[in-house]
Amino acid sequence: MLRRPKPTDSEADLLREQEQFLTSGAPSAANVVRRPDKRRGEGGGEGGEHNGEDEGRRRDVVTIEDLPDQLPSLTPAPPKKSRFKASRVTFEDEDAEERLDRHDTHISAVLSRIVERDTSSAPVSLPAFTGMAFPKVLHRSETSSQVPLSSAGGKKSIFARQIAAQRLKEGKAPLHCAPEAAQTPGLREQNLSPETSMDTDQCDAADFQPTAASGPTLVSGQGLEGPDGSGEIMRIHRENQAKLQGMSQSEILEEQKKLLSQLDPRLVEFVRSRKAQSVPSSASPSKHPEGKSSKENFPFENVSRESDSSGAAVLFESPQEVEMEGEHEEEVPPPPVVTEEDLPVKPQKEWVNMNKLEPEKLEWMRDLPAPRKKGTKKAMQARFDFAGTLIPPTEDLPTHLGLHHHGEEPERAGYSLQELFLLSRSQVIQQRSLALSTLANILSKARAGEYISVLKGSVMSTLLDAGLLFLLRFALDDSVEGAMSAAVHALKALLVCAEDEECLDCTFSWFCGLASFPLLPSAQEEEDEEDEGLPENMRETPKEKEERKSDHDVARQDVVKGLLKMKLLPRLRYILEVVRPSPRVVRDILEILTRIARHSSSSATQVLDCPRLMEMVLSEFLPTSWTAPTLPLPQSVYGLPLASAMKLLRVLATSGRHACARLLNSLGVRERLSRLLSAEPSELLLEPTEALRITTEAYRLWAVAAAYGQACQLYIDLYQSLAKALQSVHRVLAPSDTLLPLQLQRVLALLSLLTQVTHTAGCHQELQAGMVSSQGEECPPPPPVSWGHVIGLQASLLGHLKGFVKSLDNPVQKESSLAVIPAYLVYLEAYYHQLSRQNCFKPVETLQELELLTSEVLLPLLSHHVVQGLIKNLKSSSVVCNVQCSPLVPDTTPSLPGLACPGWRDRQGLVVPSSPFPLLTGLGLLLETITGIHKGLSCKFTGLLLSEPVIGYLRSCSQATPTLSHTRAWLLRHEHHLLYLLLRLAHRLVPVEPQVAKHASLYHQVALVLLPWLLPGSEYLAHELLSTIIFSKDFISEGHSGGPEAVELGELKLQEETQHHTSPSLQTVGSLLREACVQLPSIRGCFLTHLAHLEPSVLTSRDALLGRNPWISSQLLPELTGPTLPSDWPFLPLVSLYERAGVSDGGGLAVEELPQGALQAVTHCLQWLLLLEVWREEALKVILPVAKLARLSCVFLCSSDLFLERPVQKLTWGLFRLLTRRSRLDSLDLNVPPPGLASFQDLYSALLTQYEAVSFGDRLFGCWVLLPLQRRYSATMRLAVFGEHVGMLRSLGVTQEQLSVPIERFTSPPEDSLPLLRLYFRSLVTGTLKPRWCPVLYVVALSHVNSFIFSQDAAAQEVEAARHSMLRKIYYLTDEVLRSHLLLFRLPQQHSEFGFDVYDQLPPIRVKRLENVLRLQDSSSDKGD
Repeated sequence: MLRRPKPTDSEADLLREQEQFLTSGAPSAANVVRRPDKRRGEGGGEGGEHNGEDEGRRRDVVTIEDLPDQLPSLTPAPPKKSRFKASRVTFEDEDAEERLDRHDTHISAVLSRIVERDTSSAPVSLPAFTGMAFPKVLHRSETSSQVPLSSAGGKKSIFARQIAAQRLKEGKAPLHCAPEAAQTPGLREQNLSPETSMDTDQCDAADFQPTAASGPTLVSGQGLEGPDGSGEIMRIHRENQAKLQGMSQSEILEEQKKLLSQLDPRLVEFVRSRKAQSVPSSASPSKHPEGKSSKENFPFENVSRESDSSGAAVLFESPQEVEMEGEHEEEVPPPPVVTEEDLPVKPQKEWVNMNKLEPEKLEWMRDLPAPRKKGTKKAMQARFDFAGTLIPPTEDLPTHLGLHHHGEEPERAGYSLQELFLLSRSQVIQQRSLALSTLANILSKARAGEYISVLKGSVMSTLLDAGLLFLLRFALDDSVEGAMSAAVHALKALLVCAEDEECLDCTFSWFCGLASFPLLPSAQEEEDEEDEGLPENMRETPKEKEERKSDHDVARQDVVKGLLKMKLLPRLRYILEVVRPSPRVVRDILEILTRIARHSSSSATQVLDCPRLMEMVLSEFLPTSWTAPTLPLPQSVYGLPLASAMKLLRVLATSGRHACARLLNSLGVRERLSRLLSAEPSELLLEPTEALRITTEAYRLWAVAAAYGQACQLYIDLYQSLAKALQSVHRVLAPSDTLLPLQLQRVLALLSLLTQVTHTAGCHQELQAGMVSSQGEECPPPPPVSWGHVIGLQASLLGHLKGFVKSLDNPVQKESSLAVIPAYLVYLEAYYHQLSRQNCFKPVETLQELELLTSEVLLPLLSHHVVQGLIKNLKSSSVVCNVQCSPLVPDTTPSLPGLACPGWRDRQGLVVPSSPFPLLTGLGLLLETITGIHKGLSCKFTGLLLSEPVIGYLRSCSQATPTLSHTRAWLLRHEHHLLYLLLRLAHRLVPVEPQVAKHASLYHQVALVLLPWLLPGSEYLAHELLSTIIFSKDFISEGHSGGPEAVELGELKLQEETQHHTSPSLQTVGSLLREACVQLPSIRGCFLTHLAHLEPSVLTSRDALLGRNPWISSQLLPELTGPTLPSDWPFLPLVSLYERAGVSDGGGLAVEELPQGALQAVTHCLQWLLLLEVWREEALKVILPVAKLARLSCVFLCSSDLFLERPVQKLTWGLFRLLTRRSRLDSLDLNVPPPGLASFQDLYSALLTQYEAVSFGDRLFGCWVLLPLQRRYSATMRLAVFGEHVGMLRSLGVTQEQLSVPIERFTSPPEDSLPLLRLYFRSLVTGTLKPRWCPVLYVVALSHVNSFIFSQDAAAQEVEAARHSMLRKIYYLTDEVLRSHLLLFRLPQQHSEFGFDVYDQLPPIRVKRLENVLRLQDSSSDKGD
């Protein structure tokens, strides 16, 4: 086989291959054909002879097989078609060259055909003689007055128009026009619509100038041959007109719609364009109104314009969902058509191209229509003014405000969100800036909740879904500073809520007020299905999944993450560093960075790691030296300290101790703190307000650093400045000071700093000893400040506290005193808590000191009428108690969580001045510490626990069900602290105070409901409640005050009434409760063991709550994913045992042998559940009854014989009887899926499999299986028993007395599932279901089958046939007992022999029914014979 030549072959190789080809004799791919050149006179014969000269002139023609005749097009444009090609006749074998030569004739053939026209009869017009030397120059004004351009048939020269005018003067029609009489008058008579005139291609003579008389302009007749072509066109035209005249207008419109639906849209567009050219416009508006020519006469144009506008609206996602809640209005008549008389300026003849009136362009000059009427119900698009205020649709605002525009609804003032989005992309700078500023104002008002009552939908969610985040990010890249500044302001309005920040600042000095939850979205993304089934090492890490997501996906779930992914931080740094914007923009950027730092520790780290960002902030906005500004409001804040910059550093430091250390050491924040706090605020060369704010933030930043055990050397260095600041507290808090609120915040920040320094100094001794005994193990170094450095502060601060307590009597100083007293109490708690751990602790002196503190400060404070008035607000200020009556939550979105603080000053809450929570929390904290040191002091505060407001508040809390969200969590945490401290005080008083012990059950109830409320970061509180109160005999007063005996008496009374024993072989619930009370310490140990996995969280929480500062790693609390403990924590040992045992796919156990101690753990769990069900039923109301049943089912599923153990049997029988009480059965809804399960049916299927495998006919297990078979539940479970697991009917020997559920719940109403009825009938007839094997289900099946066969209700044919079939089969049954049961069944009866009553004989109605069915059978059999 010959190979193909290669590029590397030489000439010799090619010649050698050619030789091989020629010798092989293979056919060539191309042949050389020599054709004669006819232009040179060569012969065309195939066998002719040619001389050498002719050979030299021959041409080589290369032919290739399958080569097309035409070359392919090199451009993608469609091939051009000749309109004459189709008329030519060609043949395939005809040569193109010959065809060209045949048509190429001599010029004489053309010239010989010229014939001169006969002009002898043509009239000759001679020019008129004038006295002018030259012809008159034509002027436009003269030519335009002669013949209009539109009537002249398109664009004509001036000369042609003058000739046409001359012909009109002579009484002749123009060459392009027809006399008016030639037009068909049909349209004029029928008053047809403009659409109809378009179809007929004729115009109304009353509206338009005469058009061509020869026929329609669409059909020209050019394709018709023959002399009578024009006549044929007119004949067709007249026929069309006659048809139209014989049709009504509705018929014409119907035919028009039919045509439009069938025609190609491009053809319709072509017809419309031809029509627009053919219909002339009027030159005299007074005779022919122009309003109809643009909109009414061209409906296709209207349609196209509407579609164009709608397409433009869909080009970007616009916020269409936000609509005002309005009402339907009456239709407003359309405005009158614009005429020339309406124009403010009349057009002159000399104006070029102004002879045509264009109403569409003049619409904007018309007066605005009146606003819509009131009393309508139609939802309208929301419109806003430039301040973001919603404008009512009935508001008639003046036009000089600039709120009217030429968009949709021009009569309504204001801009919609869609129009603002459009303006924000305008090429005009002012429009971009105005749109972004308006969006910023709308966002601010939306966050404040101003639109909730008047708008449908969420403004924030709508804007984010429409792409606001990307719009603002693009606008930040604007090269114009004004637009960029507006974008920064809008981004700040989206991210930052100023009132949220104010509330967090107000709670900073509270107990654990430094800590805060990260503002992460709570909705988490579902796991990718791609990773399912993959080994752990092959799965993508969360970081890899995050990087793989697009910006849109990330921003949709988390706005802050999306902005960080879109490189927001480098852009903000560029704006600060290069653009150097105005003070407002600088503050907005710093607040945006603060909100990003609050998002999470990783976001705070990104802010710190952004190149040159923090260096820029510190060097420009927190300099170590500056000059005093010349103006109160300087034009630039560069080079001046800013409080917002210091707050940014404080929030960054809150994210972790390592971030705080970077700020202090690497970025030079320590020197700036020293520079700002070493002098009085009045000496800082700053405006007084800004000076107070920045020193307050400096104290707060220092307090955060001291909470990690850092920056303590600074305390030693600035001790004199701190002492000086403490001495001036009473002076700066004078009521006459205009800056009193700022001074209060500064004093509170100073007290927070001293509290944290005291905690850190208290750990010095422990760390010193730990470093000595660690022997190389990792241990935090002791801080530079020791207990001796802080012990001198206590006397000064205690004196301040006494002074403020006395100031409560002064109405002028009351509010400021109430604001600072809680911070002093928190400081004293820190002091005495750390004092008790020091080597220098002197118990006797301390006890005397505490007694003085109690008698001189705490008791007078607690009994003061102002404090008593505050305590009365306890319930109204509570977040827990006021879930239902809380105000509307401001507009928030899941991807951007907030604290919902707008309007907090105007409503009751924890943070308002009238709230007693900060004072009572500080007081409770101090009491917890001093009563731990001095046990005898607790009795002096009995009145606090027994006061009516506190008791009422605790009762409300015991019945509350608060919801968990970011908007409540930050406040719920502080309320949980107060509840815990009140319970701790009760724990000390209940054993020793009989009056307090009377309310022990209330305190225990509050502890039980508080436990599953506790949030992440409060694990230590949960551990303390479990260790002290939850399982304490003192708080379960029923256990030692006749509670078990009362239960026993109640059971005896019940047995006497029913005259039978439900479970004769079992002990009563009363004895089980008595045993459970004895086992309470063991039960507590069991639960603490099962919660051991929380130990790291408990230790971390303990360090934060007890002030072990050097061990604290971050002031950011754990992510808010849910409460610390699940609401069903009492079932925890059962559920964990079930998870450890494991269940195979078939329902059987994967592990048959129970772990060691499992029996004891299950027994303790069931004892605790029994105790709660009897005496603390309210505490378990948060757990659905179906969830209780599902959790208790683990007793049967986690082992093959656990439920057979005697203690487990007793306790489970008791719980079953409690769950199936008549008052509980109605609330047990098995159609609701239990938490953690897809459906109860799946669990029930596993129960049936386990019953068949290991039950051995156990009555308890049988009751558990029978309970879901009640008629009100899904038939799926009954079908499973009588279908897949029908074999279990032989061992399901539970009697009606043992079941303790009324049999009517199984038999009523009658069954309507035909497959289930057939299964009932089959199990009865085949003997699978017998009364001695399964008495309960035997009665159930009998009842339903009997009701079905004798039912008189109308039913479908299939159901009726099934009834007849069953009745006939029953009649011919050989088992007489079953036959009589099925026919004579009357009602279920618990105490009868078989569990039901029967008729003595068949009732007449049933006899008649039976005879009818049998007669039908006989008749059908006769017909068959």
